[in-house]
Amino acid sequence: MNLTRRQLLSQCSAGFGSLALGSLLADEGSAANSSFATHFPARAKRIIFLFMKGGPSQIDTFDYKPQLQKDDQKPLPFDKPRVQFAPTGDLLASPWKFRRYGESGIAVSELFPHVAKCVDDLCIINSMHGSNPAHGGACLKIHTGTDTFVRPSMGAWVSYGLGTENENLPGFITICPTLAHGGTKNWSSAFLPASHSGTPLGNASQSSEQARVKYMHNAQMSRKSQRMQLDMTQTLNQSFLDSSGPDAELEARIASFELAFRMQTEMPAALDLAAETKSMHSLYGIDDPITADFGRQCLMARRFAERGVRFVQVTHSNTDVQWDQHGNLRKGHQQNALEVDKPISGLLQDLKSRGLLDDTLVLWGGEFGRTPTCQGTGHDGRDHNPEGFTMWMAGGGVRGGIQYGATDQYGYYAVENKVHVHDLHATLLHLMGLDHERLTFRYAGRDFRLTDVAGHVVDGILS
Repeated sequence: MNLTRRQLLSQCSAGFGSLALGSLLADEGSAANSSFATHFPARAKRIIFLFMKGGPSQIDTFDYKPQLQKDDQKPLPFDKPRVQFAPTGDLLASPWKFRRYGESGIAVSELFPHVAKCVDDLCIINSMHGSNPAHGGACLKIHTGTDTFVRPSMGAWVSYGLGTENENLPGFITICPTLAHGGTKNWSSAFLPASHSGTPLGNASQSSEQARVKYMHNAQMSRKSQRMQLDMTQTLNQSFLDSSGPDAELEARIASFELAFRMQTEMPAALDLAAETKSMHSLYGIDDPITADFGRQCLMARRFAERGVRFVQVTHSNTDVQWDQHGNLRKGHQQNALEVDKPISGLLQDLKSRGLLDDTLVLWGGEFGRTPTCQGTGHDGRDHNPEGFTMWMAGGGVRGGIQYGATDQYGYYAVENKVHVHDLHATLLHLMGLDHERLTFRYAGRDFRLTDVAGHVVDGILS
């Protein structure tokens, strides 16, 4: 009989609460990595999600459309979507040139010259599509699988299913996350145990130099005193569990208290970028003021990945520009790409040189793409487009040097080997050794999962 983790715990005589706290918390990480936690052999051990907030334009980055270049300023020769975020006009050719790179010969925009050199490691999905043309709903969809309800984020599901390989760090960390368009809901554990919620380091309105876990240091109390205080609290909690029986929420709280205490030792070391060499800082662009901010985030992601954090999210959300160019497309996308291109390339090269790319899945993309039709004045803007957009993966069990699926000749609609957001989530879980239909959690009288009642694994991108 197959049991979810929650069912297993609830059917034990006293759940986690019957175990000594020390044993519980010391073994939690290894228990999460048992054969019970994975449904089949995993191809990836961890995920790094490079989230480009605002929606980068697929037709200006990784989805080259020669016909769009030819038909600049002509009317779109087919119907636009029934539901649009805002009106748009005629076709707008990409302002940037594309070149073919690597043995694969994939065309990449001149916006990404550094990432282009890694193209043979990329699995570029050109046929993504979603259901919501607004930032809030689309951000929730890409993070949680739904745009209408509060649900656990994909990082929380991964942490719930697999736990962490490092018992002194969270299973899910989000670096400089945006507080807009869903905010904390994008990294929330919702009804999953609280210990699987994303731990935020700073936020998008701060420099990554300030990206720290809040309240990490207690200036008023020594570590010994904190331990004594925590032991007293945990003794009371344990006494309650012994008398009341299993209580998933309290047990999760016990685990989170202990983790917070242990993090005081481990987290500062993980965040100490001064321990890296000068050449490593240069690889990530930390020595350049344009790339330094995102470069630090990417280097932190690698340091967390090698320490066993299952899911690390890095958000690029320039508060002045983002990737949301309804106007000033040329200036905005140029600035954004300059800030992230070298750091992303540095991350891919670094992971590969350390042998980490083999079992680390890197995911890049935004909440949707942009229209091939023009918006705004000066023929220099694009509207939101969830009908067809691009995301790419690298490492962790996917085929490198391929483009999967396609949009139409102008890049508006996904038309070939379409990949829905639910399919993306199903595939991510599959690569981590988890069956998206079996990774469930019972709440409010029904079983929930990341993909709800949809989603198919995209077999065509698996290595």
